[in-house]
Amino acid sequence: MSYIKGRGAQFNSSNPFEKRRYDYSGDELEEEYDFNAPTQLIDVSPKSIVNKVDSPDIPFTWSMNPYQGCEHGCVYCYARVTHHYWGYSAGVDFEKKILIKQNAPELLHKKLSSKNWVPSPIMLAGNTDCYQPIEKEKKITRKMLEVLWKFKHPVGLITKNALILRDLDILAEMAKLNLVKVSISITTLDENIRRKLEPRTSTGLRRFQAVRQLSDAGVPVNVMIAPIIPSINNYEIPKLVQLSAENGAVDVNSHMVRLKDEIAILFEDWIRKNLPDRADKVMKQVRNVHGGNTTNSEFGTRMKGQGHIADEIRQFFRVSKQKFFKEVPKMKYNLELYHYSLGTGQTRLF
Repeated sequence: MSYIKGRGAQFNSSNPFEKRRYDYSGDELEEEYDFNAPTQLIDVSPKSIVNKVDSPDIPFTWSMNPYQGCEHGCVYCYARVTHHYWGYSAGVDFEKKILIKQNAPELLHKKLSSKNWVPSPIMLAGNTDCYQPIEKEKKITRKMLEVLWKFKHPVGLITKNALILRDLDILAEMAKLNLVKVSISITTLDENIRRKLEPRTSTGLRRFQAVRQLSDAGVPVNVMIAPIIPSINNYEIPKLVQLSAENGAVDVNSHMVRLKDEIAILFEDWIRKNLPDRADKVMKQVRNVHGGNTTNSEFGTRMKGQGHIADEIRQFFRVSKQKFFKEVPKMKYNLELYHYSLGTGQTRLF
């Protein structure tokens, strides 16, 4: 099978919930599944959009995702395995079959209109990118921001796409009331790596420009240097930290790559096709930082890694951050402005 340009994954790994197992080793199956077909958009109608986050590693209690599947195509993405629950593969399917939650804004409005809702910052999105390419057309994320702004409800956003600048008007207004914080995830400045590792994301340079424009508009921005992949982008840490500071970010963080189940298979296939000269070394080091496995599910260590390689990378990051960032008070979300009646146009009672 020829290399699939514009996609991170290069085949469809098996879905563990399906009885039929995929084996894309033959030409017959290449004809059966058109890997180069355009992205397929699938409308779904969920009954709820705000989900509880049960992880001490995530600084949010709630999250919401207007899309499932992600055309950005980051081959390492931990969210790939969630496509299994929809009956699809974590491989090419994850990038080509995008589930669109058209009713997400209405569901959010209903949730925030409830007298029983207790205001708490919601993460948008946290699973798949809420500013992936199709958002330019669908504008579901923008409509959800309009709902949040109407209710004066706090939100955190994370993205790899400079498309977020389209919504700078809303974000700037929310920032004035401490209702929003943005995280821009930046993996590398090496375009040869990015185009294959996360093919449909904004360039690293464009993301830093987004950090600057958001910061200049008063929106607090955190840069996530993530994931750190040993022997691929760990050497870039000082430069990425420096550019984060120079472009106005209020903070910078990082976490180690985790390759769970089918994602490990997809990633190893990817690296052997794209970086064969260092494939063995990278896979060995990824296992080293997770105690001999390609991932670690233990809270507290799964995102940091363990062992001497992980320790060296953390120290490298710590020294870089101390050099370029000063300790600044973290923004506290304003929870006092929200009221369930604001979305109906009623006057808030004090």
